[in-house]
Amino acid sequence: MSILKKPLITEKMTKAGEKLGHYGFVVDYKANKIEIKLAIEKMYNVTVERINTMRVPGKLKTRYTKTGVTTGSTGSYKKAVVTLKKGETIDFYSNI
Repeated sequence: MSILKKPLITEKMTKAGEKLGHYGFVVDYKANKIEIKLAIEKMYNVTVERINTMRVPGKLKTRYTKTGVTTGSTGSYKKAVVTLKKGETIDFYSNI
């Protein structure tokens, strides 16, 4: 079971990372804060001070096509916002 699915690289999370040391991750729905902390510290070699988790519900989407209206929804996921120790950073672009 992989706890960390992918990092959240959005404009809002990038600004929070630069100013406050917050980084966002999409995590496994069943993972708790302790498991998330250990996975991040092991993968990125940083010290995690605090973790906030939230469950993001899927949104309803509607498309108008030739054959009529198609409805569906995006998937729900769990998001973790991680606060690192002062002075530490995570560079997501180093592996590219």
